[in-house]
Amino acid sequence: MDTRTRTGKLETFSYDDQIVRWFMIATVIWGAVAMLLGVTIAFQMANWKLNFGLQWITFGRLRPLHTNAAIFAFCGNAIFGGVYYSTQRLLKARLFNDFLSKFHFWGWQAIIVLAAITLPLGITTGKEYAELEWPIDILITVLWVVFAVNFFGTIIRRRERHIYVGIWFYIATIITVAVLHIVNSLGLPVSLTKSYSIYSGVQDALVQWWYGHNAVAFFLTTPFLGLMYYFVPKAANRPVYSYRLSIIHFWSLVFIYIWAGPHHLLYTTLPEWAQTLGMVFSVALWMPSWGGMINGLLTLRGVWNKVRTEPTLRFMATSLTFYGMSTFEGPLLSIKSINSIAHFTDWIPGHVHSGTIGWNYMFISGILYFLIPKLWNTVIYSKKIANMQFWTSTIGLVLYIMSMWVAGITQSLMWRALDESGHLVYPNFIETVIRIVPMYWVRAFGGSLIFISFLLMIYNLFKTAKKGKTNDSIIYEAYPMDELSKEHPTTAHRKLEGMPVIFAILSLLAILVGSAVELVPSILSHQYVMKIESVKPYTPLELLGRDIYVREGCYLCHSQTVRPIPHEVLRYGKASSAGEFVYDHPFQWGSKRTGPDLARVGKKYSNLWHYRHFARPQEVTAGSIMPRYEWLYEQKLDYSQLAKKMSVMQTLGVPYSEQEIAEGVTTAQAQAKSIVDELAGQNNAILPEMANREIISLIAYMQRLGVDFGSIPETEEVNP
Repeated sequence: MDTRTRTGKLETFSYDDQIVRWFMIATVIWGAVAMLLGVTIAFQMANWKLNFGLQWITFGRLRPLHTNAAIFAFCGNAIFGGVYYSTQRLLKARLFNDFLSKFHFWGWQAIIVLAAITLPLGITTGKEYAELEWPIDILITVLWVVFAVNFFGTIIRRRERHIYVGIWFYIATIITVAVLHIVNSLGLPVSLTKSYSIYSGVQDALVQWWYGHNAVAFFLTTPFLGLMYYFVPKAANRPVYSYRLSIIHFWSLVFIYIWAGPHHLLYTTLPEWAQTLGMVFSVALWMPSWGGMINGLLTLRGVWNKVRTEPTLRFMATSLTFYGMSTFEGPLLSIKSINSIAHFTDWIPGHVHSGTIGWNYMFISGILYFLIPKLWNTVIYSKKIANMQFWTSTIGLVLYIMSMWVAGITQSLMWRALDESGHLVYPNFIETVIRIVPMYWVRAFGGSLIFISFLLMIYNLFKTAKKGKTNDSIIYEAYPMDELSKEHPTTAHRKLEGMPVIFAILSLLAILVGSAVELVPSILSHQYVMKIESVKPYTPLELLGRDIYVREGCYLCHSQTVRPIPHEVLRYGKASSAGEFVYDHPFQWGSKRTGPDLARVGKKYSNLWHYRHFARPQEVTAGSIMPRYEWLYEQKLDYSQLAKKMSVMQTLGVPYSEQEIAEGVTTAQAQAKSIVDELAGQNNAILPEMANREIISLIAYMQRLGVDFGSIPETEEVNP
């Protein structure tokens, strides 16, 4: 019962819906771009020729662009639009500052455009979901502060004393994303387009996946749960099923989620306690995740007949179902025994897309079908087209997920298959690649259906807006919050809801506890990373080659860590040790094996093998789906920043001497010449000027991997 009394005069105000329209239009545009990129790289995986021999559109260059476009452009614009729309109405207040709203919008679009330019050019940090270089990271920070000021400023001027559950999730999102972004993005610049992470090896891996997992948690989950708590009750015209469940859901999710990152690093050289902690909290995460799903679905009780006919409710109900499925699968995959099967396989992309497409895309579709008619004062143009979109996207997603499940389990079973004598049944990695290519075609077809469904929605929304008319002159009335006498809260949490600053501080503390417990000991203590005497820093030429390896996105298809699992040791050599990676800024463990692990590839093949392999992979390894990197044989090595790169590495703890830095170019040129001389002795068509080409430095880097530590198994054919 509302126990508030009202005195004084009503205040009049209006909402800023124009900014919401802008964000919704941007959502649709960038969503189409993200899905087109996704379809493109899906077909590139099925047929390597679709890389077209162009360096700017290879899989390694486009895949980071696809993930950034999907997460930060498509979902990001949807979040901002949905938050700005719902916040104004939940707080009965116009957004804090119209200029900040516009600056936020245009600044965010500028970031997206910069990403679309830099990533295809190979300007990348090499850290998944955080590939953008330091100037763009700074711009992101500035825009996030603008968003936070605008949001919290609106809370301050609110006309509702208690903040609604949706606002809780927005607060947690803004605070946590800021912490994640700043901590993970710390690096030392070499130039405007190049920097190195301040963390190395194991520490960098831990920080990266603390960020990577929680970027999914606090950019693709918590803000959408906040939107769910607003838009599902609005669309269903019913109250949230359980206020008490929403309290349990919020605090348990915010506290537990932040601990789960290490489950991406099971069976690695991360300290065992951190791996176990990540696994335990990941399994525990299942409960609050399903608490949110149950609260959302039960809010729809009594209106299931409308779910069958109303596009908004149909998409929202389906998205909540997929959210429940993916948040069951996630904890399942974090269990060590299951993770040993699924990790590095295509099962993981299947899991990821069941969340991003099933949960995020479906829910955004529901929001768009709810908002566009309201923002343009009309009704949906065609429910028939909306139903076509629903079934096309659902069928496409099922094909995508099923194909990746089959591909992933096939990969794992073939990788670990041993015969009666304990030898690998499939010693050549390419055998697994050939076997799963048909599943890549199924994925590409499923992705195409999802993209087509998105085009159907664009047409439907365009026609809806075209027949409507905007009206921002509507005036609303409400009493000022100061003129609402304070009610007596029935619970402590109800009292807390009237103190947003305290609420924000408690949310920050909830995410800092887990972060500190996991990160601080591993970063500050040298106990977990013992240096190995035989492991030396990369030579100047190898350092240049490593930068090219990162630029081309090789880490997206190849891992560089051997897990202590029998079939991996048989295939690749000794299990990895933390001390191997102390000079890696950033780490290169990867998250998927489309190609074999490279941790021990050094000296396994000849220089000529690598020279031929990068130019014509299919001629060296029949059935390979690797793109051809012919531009590496034409582009000259850039020595201009070598001294600065070595100097930055020295600052980060890599023991380069001042003399080594001063002589870096000369040393690199001498090593390049020795490699080319050897190549020319085996193939007289290789001319001396090749010593100044990028391919030579990349070969130098490949030949260095693992030679300082461990033996090399002779299990794969060197020259098929």
